[in-house]
Amino acid sequence: MTVIDAAPTPAATARAPRRRTLTLWDAPPVLFLLLVTAMIIAPTLIAPYDPLQENPDLALAGPSLAHPFGTDYIGRDLLSRVVAGTAATIAGSFIAVVIGLVAGTILGLLAAYFGRATDSIISRIIDVLLSIPTLLLSITIIVALGFGTVNAAIAVGVSSIAVFARLARSEVLATRHLPFVEASEHLGAGHLTLLFRHVLPNSYSAVLSLAALQFGTAILAIASLSFLGYGAQPPDPEWGLLISEGRNYINSAPGLVYFPAIAIVLTVMSLSRLAQLIRKKVG
Repeated sequence: MTVIDAAPTPAATARAPRRRTLTLWDAPPVLFLLLVTAMIIAPTLIAPYDPLQENPDLALAGPSLAHPFGTDYIGRDLLSRVVAGTAATIAGSFIAVVIGLVAGTILGLLAAYFGRATDSIISRIIDVLLSIPTLLLSITIIVALGFGTVNAAIAVGVSSIAVFARLARSEVLATRHLPFVEASEHLGAGHLTLLFRHVLPNSYSAVLSLAALQFGTAILAIASLSFLGYGAQPPDPEWGLLISEGRNYINSAPGLVYFPAIAIVLTVMSLSRLAQLIRKKVG
C-alpha cells in the first residue's frame, strides 16, 4: 500500500519560518556605518583640512562650500575635526566593548557552569557593579587611572562587565543542561571541551547582539566623559570634546554643537539597527 503525503495546508505554510533578508530600511544604517569606517581608515581623503590648523581670520565662520560645517572659535575646520574625531571615539568604544565582552562572558560562563560557591561569589560581584551608576563608576576609575581616551575606554569597559556577565550567565544556564551537553559530559568530555565546544557556541548569539548594542552605549559614555573633561584632552578632536568646546558658542555658531551631536546620534542609531540585524541572523 502506497502512502501519498498530503500537500501542506495554507495554515502550515503560514507557520513556516520565512527567510530573513535585508530590507530597504536596512540600507541607510549600513551605508552610514561604511562611511564611518572610511572616516577611520582614510580620514585625510574625506577631511578637507588639517584638523589642528588654525585660521583666526575665519573664526566662527558659518557653513560654506569651503567649510561645509563651518569653523570653530580659532578658525579650525569643523568637518575635518569631526572626521578626525571619529577614530578616537570609535576606537575607545571598541576597546570598552572588548573589555566588557571578554571579561563579562568569562565570568558568566564560570558562574553558570560551575554554580554553587563560584556562582555566589561572581553574582555578588556583578550585583555590586550593577548597583553603582555607570557614569559614577567610570569617573571613579578614570580618577584612579588618569585622564585620556584610553583610560576612559577602560573605565567604560569595566563598568559594562556586569551587563555582559549577567546575560552570559542566563544564556549558559539555559544551555548547560540540554541533552547533548549532558551526553557529552557522560561520554567523558572535559570542562574546557564542554564550555568552548558545546556551551559557548550555543549561547553566544544574544551576547553578540548585545555587544553591537553596547557599542552605541559605549560611544555615548565616552563622549559624555570627554564632554565632562575626563576623556580626550584639547586640542585632540573627539566628538564629546567638540560638543564641550562648542557649547560656549551655541548662540553664535550652533553648528559647533549640532554637527558632532548629529554624528553621535546617527552612529548610535545605526549600531542599534545593526544589533537587531545580528539578532535576526544568529538567533
